[in-house]
Amino acid sequence: MTLCDPEPKSLFIIAGPCVLESLELGLDVAGELAVLSRDLGLPVIFKSSFDKANRSSVHSFRGPGLETGVKWLERIKESSGLPVTTDIHTPDQAEKAARVADVIQIPAFLSRQTDLLLAAGHTGRIVNIKKGQFLAPWDMAGPVDKVRSTGNRAVWLTERGSSFGYNNLVVDYRSIPEMQKLGTPVVFDATHSVQLPGGQGTCSGGNREFVPLLAQAAVASGCRGVFLEVHPQPDKALCDGPNSWPLSRLRELLQRLAALAEVAHEG
Repeated sequence: MTLCDPEPKSLFIIAGPCVLESLELGLDVAGELAVLSRDLGLPVIFKSSFDKANRSSVHSFRGPGLETGVKWLERIKESSGLPVTTDIHTPDQAEKAARVADVIQIPAFLSRQTDLLLAAGHTGRIVNIKKGQFLAPWDMAGPVDKVRSTGNRAVWLTERGSSFGYNNLVVDYRSIPEMQKLGTPVVFDATHSVQLPGGQGTCSGGNREFVPLLAQAAVASGCRGVFLEVHPQPDKALCDGPNSWPLSRLRELLQRLAALAEVAHEG
């Protein structure tokens, strides 16, 4: 997959480490993802963040920053042949990120920020808006309209769970067909949906053992894409380790999802 289809007709995967810990890690993970994409015939988009501006603690690792991060993403894109996506947090980051990113990701916490959505829309790139944990699926009509007001029709929506009490998320799979009614492809974020926000005090926890279960349920519910944060050593990851999926176990999971998608997407 060298280009992203704004309206994908079959299952695709968004995967990579939560944050760009190093150029070497990004190149290694993207290389593995490229092999899996070729072997399994699954389109894969490499994802990693140049800055995690919403970490629980001010002392948490955030990433290399915009300038270095974009350079790394460009190297990763050229080396792997995969399209790339990254998230932005302020309107001024949109144009710079779009020089490399095929898809601009809007974080869930910022899914209603008008100026951010407009800036992303004006790049002309696909804009993937993560549904806020605090929003109903039909409330995403507003963010979608904001991007489309720029003339950009290439919008995806991502389900990543809803707040359920303190430090917990729950997935309502009805949100997938509900958001599809807005005329957008829907992605399911399987790893953030098992996150326990702020669950470890100064950082978030997670229950990665439930990632396959939730991902399979989402594919069966008709989502077009599955988002997975993956890492060679999740327990040593500098961000979102507890909910990241081990890279060594990704092939088996993707095979199961691909097989399920063939049945779920028939007709």
